[in-house]
Amino acid sequence: MRGSAAQGGASRRGPAREPAARTYARALPVVPVRARGLTIEGADGRRYLDCVSGAGTLALGHNHPVVLEAIRRVLDSGAPLHVEDLTTPVEDAFVTELLRTLPPGLADRARVRFCGPTGTDPVATALALVRAATGRARVVTLADAHEAVLDDREPGQPLPAGLLLDPVRSEAGVLPAPDALVRRLGDRADGQAVPLVVDETDSGVGRTGAYWAFEHSGVTPDVLVLAKAIGGSLPLAAVVHRDDLGDPNRHGTPGAGSFRGNQLALAAGTATLAHVREHRLAEHAAALGGRMLARLRALAAESGCVGDVRGRGLMAGVELVAPEDSPDGPARPGAAAHLAAAHLAAAVRRESLRRGLIVDVTGPHASVVRLLPPLIVTEEQMSVVLELFADAVRAVDRLCPGGSVPLRGQSISR
Repeated sequence: MRGSAAQGGASRRGPAREPAARTYARALPVVPVRARGLTIEGADGRRYLDCVSGAGTLALGHNHPVVLEAIRRVLDSGAPLHVEDLTTPVEDAFVTELLRTLPPGLADRARVRFCGPTGTDPVATALALVRAATGRARVVTLADAHEAVLDDREPGQPLPAGLLLDPVRSEAGVLPAPDALVRRLGDRADGQAVPLVVDETDSGVGRTGAYWAFEHSGVTPDVLVLAKAIGGSLPLAAVVHRDDLGDPNRHGTPGAGSFRGNQLALAAGTATLAHVREHRLAEHAAALGGRMLARLRALAAESGCVGDVRGRGLMAGVELVAPEDSPDGPARPGAAAHLAAAHLAAAVRRESLRRGLIVDVTGPHASVVRLLPPLIVTEEQMSVVLELFADAVRAVDRLCPGGSVPLRGQSISR
């Protein structure tokens, strides 16, 4: 089948065959057949710059040579591809490299538990761990954590079992937690022997400009939740915790799963962790990400539909707002404003794709365009990405002068 026919057939069949909850097939009608680094090639021969990176899973981009070589070594060795709860040389190498990246306060006392390979599995395991260790049930999250939350309790109310923090709430619209707040909460948790659980599913492995995002605030977690990038593009999740917290009962533990610690994912993950560390890609993300955010904020200053730009390192969120909702214009009712902003974000994603740039949309109202370029992105590639994105935003600005909102499916002629 010729490339264009394959592209069209697959893009039509995907939305029909897959559940409605999967939105990429509808929003990004691309059928990828080859990929390398930042670049994806579709079945029609067109090339795209991928700034979604598998929702942050691809720290080194697509098909990085060190990852492919690590996978080939396991395949060619004759070693088992999957074993459950058995220590192998591949697993030992992964744990050794992982501990090398952690601060001494955690690495010196760490235990590593592998979980099912989704983002929810290690969170469930971490929460079961702190509940079993403390004998308490309630877990406080950053969303409901105030400075006094650990002190101002009702009489007789026990302390929480744990304090769960996301250094950057990526799916909530790329919301970095203020370092000062994380430090205060971490100090209070430590002072009252409440385990601090940090979820680095989205923000770990150099993404924010530090190897682990919690390093920006100077805290050391008691429990660390890991997924996505630690598998080097393959599904892998783990929980790292202090040895004195014990371990949940293996039988019936939430999040354990049968596919924990897959050997190919461990090999790919080891290669990725080592490459990020050895090539100082966290520092690269900090420098290049700072320039990316500065350029995006300059774009916001000239745009009528960009309300906010936020992020850290190579993780950026551009929040779209209808121009009528600006401080100088009349406010829309809440639901109408959210719908208008979501239409604008979808329009920016669509116009970016027309220009050969893949971005995604996130946030509770689907109004934040997210950019997650891989850590190996070069300055030249980043300049192209930002030029394409700025052109897409300006096109949407032209489409909605005076606050009109684009309709779904509406496109703009270049």
